[in-house]
Amino acid sequence: MLQTMWRSVRAYGAVLLLVGVMATAVLPATAATPTGWLHTKGSRILDSTGQDQVLRATSWFGMETSSCAPHGLWQISLDEGLARIASMGFNTIRLPFSNECLAGSSVTGIDYAKNPALEGLTPLEVMDAVVARSKLYGISVILDRHRPDSAAQSPLWYTSTWSEARWISDWTMLARRYATNPTVIGVDLHNEPRGDACWGCGDPKRDWAAAATRAGNAVLKVNPKLLVVVEGVEKQQAGPPTWWGGGLAEAKKKPVTLAVKNQLVYSTHDYPASVFDQAWFKARDYPRNLPSVWRASWGYLQESGTTPVLLGEFGTKLETTSDQQWLAALVDYVRKNKMSFAYWSFNPNSGDTGGLVKDDWTTPQQAKLTALRPILGTARTVAPIPFPGPKKPEPTASPNPTASPTASPTASPTSPSTTATPDPAGTPDASGTPVGTPSPTATGSAATTRATWTTQSAWETGYVANLTVTSDLPRHGWTVRWADASATSVMNAWGMTCSVADGAVTCTGDGFGADLQPGQPVQVGLQVVTSGPAPTDPRLEIS
Repeated sequence: MLQTMWRSVRAYGAVLLLVGVMATAVLPATAATPTGWLHTKGSRILDSTGQDQVLRATSWFGMETSSCAPHGLWQISLDEGLARIASMGFNTIRLPFSNECLAGSSVTGIDYAKNPALEGLTPLEVMDAVVARSKLYGISVILDRHRPDSAAQSPLWYTSTWSEARWISDWTMLARRYATNPTVIGVDLHNEPRGDACWGCGDPKRDWAAAATRAGNAVLKVNPKLLVVVEGVEKQQAGPPTWWGGGLAEAKKKPVTLAVKNQLVYSTHDYPASVFDQAWFKARDYPRNLPSVWRASWGYLQESGTTPVLLGEFGTKLETTSDQQWLAALVDYVRKNKMSFAYWSFNPNSGDTGGLVKDDWTTPQQAKLTALRPILGTARTVAPIPFPGPKKPEPTASPNPTASPTASPTASPTSPSTTATPDPAGTPDASGTPVGTPSPTATGSAATTRATWTTQSAWETGYVANLTVTSDLPRHGWTVRWADASATSVMNAWGMTCSVADGAVTCTGDGFGADLQPGQPVQVGLQVVTSGPAPTDPRLEIS
């Protein structure tokens, strides 16, 4: 899993060079950016100068999916996303990743015309780039082990494939990798313990508090200045079941005790009725009952000055009165208790919550930002800093070429994150044809074109699928159709335009997916809204 040798030294060198040259190009938000490493005192988080810090974060997911890169880079540049986040008043991003991606050798879902400096990088090097670029915008980073692999979240911190030993070794690798870089301020050890996960029960296979202590101490042995973020559990002995990763009721009597003092931050997740209709949403005194619900599960730690609690995930599409009441109450609670938080999510492609920007990855969701304004930093205008990366050499003329033109690495979409989410992608154009090589004149057809189907994620009301389209001959324009009687609409598509009619979904290659070149598969995809199960291996009709 540990890709410690870089395949693209030149590209990564561009990251480091730009950090050094342009570090003063963007001014951080007033009193928003921490100075140096962080530590805790009671329920406060302090920087190296002793100043109070409130971490105002949003999650930018994607590095935990099979694309192994932040989503949206098929449509915007990394710097455009970071500039947008800083403009909104956030000072931190929570960056989900998977252990599988850390071990990967390539990424997909990136338009390299928009992100040339990311071309050729491994997932770990992409993480390096996110960290390096974040620094320029006054943004800190919390690394979040969101999944062991790209297929799904895991209730426990290990699986049959990804052991506890691997989990800890990957964390110590990351701690060592960023040991001299205080942009990376913390490690969220495991996302949303749930199911059999218990707190302080003594069973080494299920005791999340004990496992977090082992992993936290291993991380702090490498870098004693990191914040160790420990989420709660779903099932509480001292209270009712709550959200995945949400319950910290047992921490009162069985706290996590790390070898390095003043580096522990607890974390909870909380969502509205639109995500799951918990019992407290049906109470007669809703939403006035919410502070007492929060206090019982986790808020007591913050209110009593015991340990900081990071509200590690919360989010909503903000479409119902109940959700609006929930968010207003939660924002007020966070403000009054000076809590740090991480909104889910920046991404618009979260199936349960949507995001802070619309589907163009640029236009702000203003109603959400207005609701969050009491706890955000000062809104400001931040311009993206150019991040061109190394320039590629031009093709060299050759009187007797022996090889056909080659293409840049193909970007492709991948699976969604914790919530059901699509992952569009961009594919760069082929490089120029060397002089002396005749352009092929044959035109592909349905007989020479093939498509394969991969279901990336499915849930009760929709699914995300990727298609890999290949042609034996050059071809401009193609259409693929498959039966899906339950499909009602297509919410998103990338590399093609799609429609639903007569019990079938029809998609036509568009944008980066329109042109097919021999031996150069194009990966496209879509998110479908459906009232039934997702197709698993539909018959694809190509024309």
